Amino acid sequence: MAKFYPALTDALREFIAQQQIFFTASAPQVGRINLSPKGINTFRCLSDHTVAYLDLTGSGNETSAHLIENRRLTIMFCSFTEKPLILRLYGQGSVIRPKDAEWHPLYARFKPLPGTRQIIQLTIDSVQTSCGFGVPLYQYEGERETLTQWAEKKGTEGVRQYWQEKNQTSIDGLPTYLIE
Repeated sequence: MAKFYPALTDALREFIAQQQIFFTASAPQVGRINLSPKGINTFRCLSDHTVAYLDLTGSGNETSAHLIENRRLTIMFCSFTEKPLILRLYGQGSVIRPKDAEWHPLYARFKPLPGTRQIIQLTIDSVQTSCGFGVPLYQYEGERETLTQWAEKKGTEGVRQYWQEKNQTSIDGLPTYLIE
């Protein structure tokens, strides 16, 4: 049975720290829902009410566009080990870019990675846990290096050019303001 919390607890923060993958879900007022897997040790608990993740360059920039439009964001963690648990964080998201005043103190909490595009921050409205009994068991084997190698090969200017060509609008045509 699902259980709701007003904020993260120490036990839930510990659970998050043990996870190698998380999922983000966002949607525009009208258009396609975006659900994305994330990894590469990019997630941080900032407080019991605030979390953030380092957003790396990807094929789209849906979450950013959706947050600019309506701020709705859900982040989900799911245990694939012996002890089952699903954890969802519901709240209001914001996009923080290198040009923003909040960038430097927040970015210092992450390991610098090639292709870093922005930071997505979530102010938590509610936290939900559920059983996860139907989730299969999987073993973590390691991180893929493909994304960071791609960004290293492109270089700073090549990544910026990619943003210009591929990350300025969502698939539904909403602006991301990544490059202004």
